[in-house]
Amino acid sequence: MLLLTVLCFPQNVDQAVSKAESSLRSLKTLKADFEQIYYSGSISMPIKKKGQIWFQKPDLMKWEYKTPEKETFLSKNGAFLYYIPEDNQVFRGLISQESHEGEVFFILSGQKNIRDNYNAELSPFPTDEKNVFQLKLTPKEEGFYSHILLELDKKKGLIKKIILFDWTGSKNEIFFKRIKTNMRLSNKTFRIEYPSDAEIIEY
Repeated sequence: MLLLTVLCFPQNVDQAVSKAESSLRSLKTLKADFEQIYYSGSISMPIKKKGQIWFQKPDLMKWEYKTPEKETFLSKNGAFLYYIPEDNQVFRGLISQESHEGEVFFILSGQKNIRDNYNAELSPFPTDEKNVFQLKLTPKEEGFYSHILLELDKKKGLIKKIILFDWTGSKNEIFFKRIKTNMRLSNKTFRIEYPSDAEIIEY
């Protein structure tokens, strides 16, 4: 029982990073509900969104926003499509680490290995979750985000929360619920259907 506890509960930052990286390496597909809360100094109230996310290695990810407005973000082969039905617009371009979707994609896909790309430290922060551990990741190379906080399940090492801080002081919190991994996903999952008269905007 003691050995099992030690294996499931990281005792130091090296064990925590190893557990997180092991979980990410074994991750082939993922489906989850998410809630996103974006805080910015330029707006008085945080922006809240909810929806579902699908991910499949090596290069497929889709965010389907359901509230407050329907939007769909699809990344595939290093490019993205972002469809906003209310405006009948489709944005497309290369996926960027400046977007939260891009940063999550690079971490989940393993294109941004934790040890190679970040300085990691154990960094507890307030949470309602139980049986989790938390990491602070500071990029080794200066980029859009100043640092990232990860909350991971102690048993499986799955990412349950990711909080991104940019240099302007804005904060983007993403919570994952009802996480399912390594299930078979249909090819139809990673498609976006939009009207033929939609405005296409190169981004």
